[in-house]
Amino acid sequence: MSESLKLYEPFASLWAGQDAFVAVEALEGEVFRELEARRTLRTVVAGRGYFVKIHRGVGWGEIFKNWSTLKRPVLGAGQEWQAIQALTAAGIDTMTAVAFGERGSNPAAQHSFIITEELAPTISLEDYSRDWRTAPPSAPLKWALIERVASMTAAMHRAGVNHRDCYICHFLLHTDTPVNPHNFKLSIIDLHRAQIRAQVPRRWRDKDLAGLYFSALEIGLTRRDKLRFLRSYFADPLRETLRREAPLLALLERKAQKLQARFARKYAPGAEV
Repeated sequence: MSESLKLYEPFASLWAGQDAFVAVEALEGEVFRELEARRTLRTVVAGRGYFVKIHRGVGWGEIFKNWSTLKRPVLGAGQEWQAIQALTAAGIDTMTAVAFGERGSNPAAQHSFIITEELAPTISLEDYSRDWRTAPPSAPLKWALIERVASMTAAMHRAGVNHRDCYICHFLLHTDTPVNPHNFKLSIIDLHRAQIRAQVPRRWRDKDLAGLYFSALEIGLTRRDKLRFLRSYFADPLRETLRREAPLLALLERKAQKLQARFARKYAPGAEV
């Protein structure tokens, strides 16, 4: 049976002489997701918080279902482990993994886990920007955040990683020090569906950019804000980017209009919710 195991402190000492795959299943804490094939919880060890993701094998049925729809199935914790290593090597702030294990050669029944340090105190950009329509931040802070998200996403893609859940809720703003335009830290999280290649295909690059765009539709960004993102992400003259990426930008606008129209119909007075 094939097995891969990486343990760093405090788990290297905590589980010394134990079967880590048994020990991880015994961890207790606040459970965020409990499925037959996957469990996610927050635990505390020596006064510090950690997030634990356990994968128990998705089964051949799930694998075939994903491949039949041209989706790459998430088989275990290995994708997140590799994505964290790739982002860290590229100098992109993300989670710190302190334990990883993968056991079994059968992809449908593989047992794996990853443990990451809790990023705290933080707030997601989704929550941080929730009231921007009625209580906007200072323009310099908003521009700095937009440019940082764009540059981090571009760096992630240059590192060969596409997120597949690239939404503003997966960018955490650190709040241990006062946030200002010249001093703040963002971290990218939730990489369990990420894909790692030598180069990100355009299709997957565009899916990440679309996810960011749609997740930020309701926070009151102006056209100038969107252009600022494009200028920072592509790092080219804006006119050239607008010409080259015209098909992508047109697609995003069409989809955005459809989403907003659907939202308006759903929440119109008298509509059934």
